[in-house]
Amino acid sequence: MASKLRVTWTKSSIGFAEDQKRTIKALGLKRLHHTVEHDDTPAVRGMTTKVKHLVTVEEVQ
Repeated sequence: MASKLRVTWTKSSIGFAEDQKRTIKALGLKRLHHTVEHDDTPAVRGMTTKVKHLVTVEEVQ
């Protein structure tokens, strides 16, 4: 079974670059403290790394 990542938006994107705001939206996060689950793929890992200062990431089985 493939592992999943649980991504939670924890810090506001106000004052950060527009591409980081678009990355938050591309992850499917709608509002602060919203949580989504994604398959653990290199693309998702790259997006979470780009906004690691705005989100928390947990591995889920």
